[in-house]
Amino acid sequence: MNLEPFLREARTVAVLGAHPDPYRPAHFVPAYLQRAGYTVLPVNPQFAGQELFGQTVLAGLEQLTVPVDILDVFRRSEALMEHLEAVLALRPKLVWLQSGIRNRDFAARLEQAGIAVVQDRCLMTVHRALVR
Repeated sequence: MNLEPFLREARTVAVLGAHPDPYRPAHFVPAYLQRAGYTVLPVNPQFAGQELFGQTVLAGLEQLTVPVDILDVFRRSEALMEHLEAVLALRPKLVWLQSGIRNRDFAARLEQAGIAVVQDRCLMTVHRALVR
């Protein structure tokens, strides 16, 4: 799959599992994406109501009220299926499972619904390589 068009055309990235600790990938990757010009929408029930990346952290994907181009996921592989229905309802153009995150069943269900999926890759690293 050619990822460059997705990355160049996207404007909004929702981050499932966003974290306020600047030393965690779930913070510094979305912070990088914000600096690269994307609107970053943080989602994490543990930090709901706090502010990250200039946005209020939402408790769940179902609270998103704007179209999402990319859903960047920082959740354990075994926890993905609990988000399946919300992701299908959100209908992002691309779901990105960060490094170390893979789930064949989850990815297959999204692809059957016409949603592109990337597994086990760092969005920041790929963005740096493809979009300058």
